[in-house]
Amino acid sequence: MRRHFFFTIVFLFTLGCSQIDQDKRTEPFRVVTTTSMIGDAMRAMLDTNVVVTSLMGPGTDPHLFKPTKQSLDDLAAANLIVANGLHLEGRMQDILEKLGLRKPVIFLGESLSEEELILPEQNADYPDPHIWFDVSLWHRALSGATSKLDSLGILRSDKAMQYFSGLSELHEFTKTEIAEIPEERRVLLTAHDAFSYFGRAYTIEVIGLQGISTVSEYGLRDVEQMVDLISSRNIAAVFVESSISPRSMEAVVSGVQQKGGEVKIGGTLYSDAPGPRGSGAETYTDMVKHNVRTIKSALK
Repeated sequence: MRRHFFFTIVFLFTLGCSQIDQDKRTEPFRVVTTTSMIGDAMRAMLDTNVVVTSLMGPGTDPHLFKPTKQSLDDLAAANLIVANGLHLEGRMQDILEKLGLRKPVIFLGESLSEEELILPEQNADYPDPHIWFDVSLWHRALSGATSKLDSLGILRSDKAMQYFSGLSELHEFTKTEIAEIPEERRVLLTAHDAFSYFGRAYTIEVIGLQGISTVSEYGLRDVEQMVDLISSRNIAAVFVESSISPRSMEAVVSGVQQKGGEVKIGGTLYSDAPGPRGSGAETYTDMVKHNVRTIKSALK
């Protein structure tokens, strides 16, 4: 019933959506992105007169995001929609695909090859969508969108080159910082399995209590397995995530303590969304740097 409801909404809104009218020079070009990470990149690369709106703000879990009336209004008014794809947007996937029949929609994940994507063992039909955690992979995904952005006349090549140069520096920064953690301590335990690309790119073992989507739920057995892992390998810290309740990792810490062990909450990581204003993790670059420094400080 809910699925049918969303299809109905899409149908009604797309009926009223027209193609980009190139003659309306006085109207600003409107780009709507699903996540804040994509919005950050679009603002950095596009012409200054382009209006960029992100549907999901700080602290928003994209796996569980439900479009509001304002979200649907923004999508209807957009000249271009840029999404992550790979089913990150979960409940919005059908809406985005329907809108793609009426106006340009870019799915960043579609520009990556199968070899570049990670297929989780528990659900090999759906690639892990958290591609932004490998900065070099995020660079390639965004690069794959530039030809479309250029064809629409909204890409500023000088700004894009500057942004991509910054991403290259960020990738090297991340590699250097994580490599300074002793190899036996390089274990990242988080609330959900969002950091697999990070682990592959920067050589750190990553284990999530939940699956790649927060739609899945953890159980007592999952907590017990993580407690046993921490106890057997003397892992110093676990991490909570800004867009997920800390209760699951608090249960892990409590379980370790009940067994006479000791583990700490190493800090809060920004996984599916950057931080709010004043957090020091407002942009994609700041978000990655915050995560890297938090991980290094807790594990080194």
